[in-house]
Amino acid sequence: MVFKRLLGALGVGGPTVDTVLDPAPVRPGGTLTGEVRLVGGKADFDIEHITLELVARVEAEHQGGESEGFVTFGRFTVGGGFRLAEGEQRGVPFSVTLPWETPVTELHGQSLGVVLGVRTELSVAGAKDKGDLDQLNVTPLPVQEAVLEALGRLGFGFRAADLEYGRIGGTGQQLPFYQEIELLPPPRYTHQVNEIELTFLASPGGMEVVLEADKRGGFLSPGHDALTRFTVSHEGTEHQDWAATLEDWIRQLVEHRASYGSPAGYGSPMGHGSPVAFGPGGHGHGGHGGHHHDGHRSGPGTGTAVAAGAAGLAAGVVGGMVADEVIDEVGDFFEGEEEEEG
Repeated sequence: MVFKRLLGALGVGGPTVDTVLDPAPVRPGGTLTGEVRLVGGKADFDIEHITLELVARVEAEHQGGESEGFVTFGRFTVGGGFRLAEGEQRGVPFSVTLPWETPVTELHGQSLGVVLGVRTELSVAGAKDKGDLDQLNVTPLPVQEAVLEALGRLGFGFRAADLEYGRIGGTGQQLPFYQEIELLPPPRYTHQVNEIELTFLASPGGMEVVLEADKRGGFLSPGHDALTRFTVSHEGTEHQDWAATLEDWIRQLVEHRASYGSPAGYGSPMGHGSPVAFGPGGHGHGGHGGHHHDGHRSGPGTGTAVAAGAAGLAAGVVGGMVADEVIDEVGDFFEGEEEEEG
């Protein structure tokens, strides 16, 4: 998605900016490349700096309910310190490294309904202005893909994916939010859990896999969540029996809940953190820090409008399990940004 936007802070006659992201797939911790294209206005302008912001649409739970907005999770100065002549066309190439915890937006070419973007900011003659917002697509790391494919082979179905503001206690989480991938269990687990939520926390040295299962409540006992964590390496992914590994992890998760009957034993509590300061372009009303959810992580959001049906991660391929409305929703979101800012 590329569109031009007049720098509103400079008024009519100011320069325009286009940011073009290279189409090559990018992974968490990988390199994002592209070019910022400038067209001079009706006078010469001093371009003080060109900055790229990585932004994510995140859900936040608070006492008033739930809200959505943008959170900035990366900021890079990629150029500046030059004069853009009247009518001049200039391209500024860039290469930036994504955080390792950058959420995954697609699997095998299918959108998961997660909204990430790259926003361009220009500082011109002392005036700062947010330029275009471009959709950022991120594919999974090999180990993330292996885990998801193994879950598909075990019969788990995709329900939703969203981004939650807050922190998971006892982990090495770096970003102020985390991604939840909600999965529907196969028949052999449905008497024990309604759904399992999966979170990846990647780092250069490996990856934490957080599995959470909400328990079916009995007649007098309300349901609750249980949580367990595992650490895996980026190396040797292709040599591991991931289906057997995941089956063992899920068995441990179910057994832990059955043994303790309370989430209190699973990890340290989350802190509430500071209030959310949603970045420009946010569509929510802001919110407060990570909400306690049974003592360890913020609670699941409503997710995006995805099919909650029977189609699963069959043979490890997401195709067919993400409803068309999710893909439309993401596209409509960026089109709406264009209309608002154009």
